[in-house]
This record gives sequence, structure tokens and C-alpha cells, in this order.
Amino acid sequence: MEFQFSNKVEPLKPSAIREIFKSLTNPNVISFAAGNPSPLSFPTDKLQVLANEIFDNQAAFSLQYGITEGYMPLREQVADRLKSKFNTGKDFDDTIITSGGQQAIDLVAKVLCNEGDTVVCETPSFIGALNAFRSHGCVLKGLDVGNDGINPDELEALLKSDKKVKLIYLIPTFQNPAGITMSLEKRKAVLSIAKKYRVPILEDNPYGELRFSGEDVPTIKSMDDEGIVAYTGSFSKILSAGMRVGFLCGHKELLQKVTVCKQTNDVHTNLFFQMLCSKFIEKYGLDDHIKGICDLYRDNCRTMIEQMEKHFPENVKFTRPDGGLFLWCTTPAGTDMQKLIQNFVAADIAVVPGATFMPSADDVTYSFRMNYSMPTKDQIIRGVETMGKVLKKTL
Repeated sequence: MEFQFSNKVEPLKPSAIREIFKSLTNPNVISFAAGNPSPLSFPTDKLQVLANEIFDNQAAFSLQYGITEGYMPLREQVADRLKSKFNTGKDFDDTIITSGGQQAIDLVAKVLCNEGDTVVCETPSFIGALNAFRSHGCVLKGLDVGNDGINPDELEALLKSDKKVKLIYLIPTFQNPAGITMSLEKRKAVLSIAKKYRVPILEDNPYGELRFSGEDVPTIKSMDDEGIVAYTGSFSKILSAGMRVGFLCGHKELLQKVTVCKQTNDVHTNLFFQMLCSKFIEKYGLDDHIKGICDLYRDNCRTMIEQMEKHFPENVKFTRPDGGLFLWCTTPAGTDMQKLIQNFVAADIAVVPGATFMPSADDVTYSFRMNYSMPTKDQIIRGVETMGKVLKKTL
């Protein structure tokens, strides 16, 4: 059977990251390619206790259908935490539970964008979001993420010239893949421009709680006094990625339409795991647990940077994140990236090539992403030393 695929999905390619995962069955490969939280961060003993409690006391309820907006105790806990810890969420906002932050991104795009509409994003940006926008027939236009976020003047120029812009997608804190954080000054400027041109912002913040150095920067949503910002987060990086529990905070009118679309998508997010998240928050809280994760990632990130400073050529630059899971390495202009990645693979090293994160196939990059949450300290030390040898030989 020869299928004719829809115009919306015909251009989509498999995620390079997922394809890389398929090659990691070789136990000799040291992978810096993952986007996963460390298994050491999973509170398995506590989750087991809570799971048993649910099955002992609420088994039938946990295995039934739930409401689309999400398990009410969890919705209230998320909304309360956003408000108390991040000053995020106003009276005109509501909060719903989604199947990971990925679903929230997809639903917002589905609700706000028609085929041919433009979505402004950072260059580079999260491949899952880029493919979500592509699947809805959106045109992606990227702005260089820079060292502290996109240039507001460039954003305004783009909004002036392109009247089909329907959404601005940003990862302001510990950006994936670059690891950078947008400055407060730029956050204020971007919000002001979005309000001026009446273009909604989707603020994606799955890594914001994973700060291991520096001071917190207010979310863009916390400064939103009109409901023009939708904010998505997730339990994937702070509790369990496999649970697929995320959330979306935004204007009630927007979330009403998102909820209708979610009903046609998956009806509701897995109720048992929503209950598990809720009971974890109720019994143990999140702050101490998250602090332990940050301590782990701080150590791994520092080790990686120390080893890169020691072994990488001076003409290879890299970001120095204050949190999150990733850093971004950039080689000199003109580097044969395909050859470099092949040489890494031959040396049993896996990274994600920068082209994966580009909004357009025409975007040129000489960069690659590295992850420090998954590898052990020993793997970081051995792997970065090997990479240094490959870089010196290839560049």
C-alpha cells in the first residue's frame, strides 16, 4: 500500500535525538545526547509507597476516566505553587494538566495557529516544539538566542514585517538546547512588544526549577497583566519523565478552547500518575527533592566544564549554564560538522548535532548539544577527554 500523507505531516522527519537513542545499545558508547533526567533523581522508594496507598484506598477511582482539565487536587497544587513560588498566574488565568509539556505546546499551536501562520522562535530551539508547529503547517522564523535571549529589536522588526505571526515561542530559562537564560531586561522588552502587536507568547519552562547557581529570574508570565502569555511546565524533569504529567497556565478563555481540543486528543492525562504526583507533593513536598537534583546536576555540569576547559581546543566555545540539563558547544565557522559527528561516533561518543534544533533547513550551525544529567562523573571525564582528541584532530 502506498500512502499519501497529509501536507501537514509530509515534511516531518524523525527526531534525530530519538534516532540517536536507537544506536546507544552499544555499552561502549558514552552518550551526551540524551535529554533525560538522571535516574538518580527518581524518588522510587517514596513513589512506591504512594502507589501502594493509591491502590489500597483509591484503586477503582485511579483506574477510571478523569476530567479533561485534570485531577482537581493536582491542579490546585500546581496553581498554588506557581503563585506562591513564582508569582505566576492571575485572576483571569486557569491551570490544566496535560500529558507532558509537549502536549501543552501542541495544543496551544492547534488552538491559535492556522496553516501558513508564522511562529517566532529562538534559534536554536527545542525540536519537539518545532515539529509540533510544523505539524500544524506553521512557518517558523527564528531569532538568534544570543547569550542572554533574543534581541527585542529584531523581534519587533519581524512583527512589523510579517503580519501572519500568531505566536512567539520561548524557553527563557536554561534554554534547550543552548542552556542560556534570558535576562530580565529582555523579558520585559519582549513582553512589551508582544502586547504592542497583540501576539501571544508561549513560555516553555520545564527546566526553571533546576537552578544550581545564580539568582532566579522572574518568569515572563509573572509580569503578564493581560493574559497574553501562556505558560507550560512539567513534572518530567523534577519527578519522572515517564509519567508524562505536565501543565498549562493561561487565560481562561484560551484554556477553555485548549480543553476542548485535548478531549479529541487523549480525553485526559493518565489519572493514576496525576494522583501519584499530587500525593507526592502533599506528603513530601517538592523543594527538598528538587534541591537534591540540583546538587547532582551542579556537580556534573562543573565536572563537564572543567574537563572541556582542560581538553577542548581554545577555538571551541561553550555555554556555562546556571541550571537545566544542557550546554551548547560551537566550533569555528566552516567546520565540516558531518565529519565531526562521524568522528565522534567512531570514537564511541554521542552528541546531538546543532542542525537538529534549527527552525529552518537553511539555517547554518557549527554547534552541537551536550547533556550532563545522564552520564556518570567518570563517563564525563573519559568522554570529554576523548572528544578533545577528536576535535583537535578534526578542526
